[in-house]
Amino acid sequence: MEPAKIVIRYTGGGIIRGYTHDFSPDKPTFYITLVDTFANDPIEVQVKDLKAIFFVRNFMGNRLYREQKTFPDGTPITGRKVEVTFKDQEVICGFVWDYDPNRYGFFLYPSDPFSNNLKIFVVSRAVDKVNDPS
Repeated sequence: MEPAKIVIRYTGGGIIRGYTHDFSPDKPTFYITLVDTFANDPIEVQVKDLKAIFFVRNFMGNRLYREQKTFPDGTPITGRKVEVTFKDQEVICGFVWDYDPNRYGFFLYPSDPFSNNLKIFVVSRAVDKVNDPS
């Protein structure tokens, strides 16, 4: 299995970038090998400490691009439309296959087709609300 490129955002605001081989939405921990250091040893991450895990196309993204917070006309619907508001008031729009607030989290697929994010694992305890934007 090829490692996934991820960007982790902690609830306290910290961000780390790296690769993971063993993330599972049903496990409380996983390992990440950081790209921002020379250390090759993976570090353990506690999902409960996170806001979200962003599975990305590349680590740099485009700092000038502002991701759309809407559902553009013609966007193929691949699941249920949701608007996620985090406890820090950040809002992300996308599609989910299933949402159960009693699980560690859920996958959200961004509504913006030009997003650097392929998918986002949203940690349930970091969420204020999940709305149907329709």
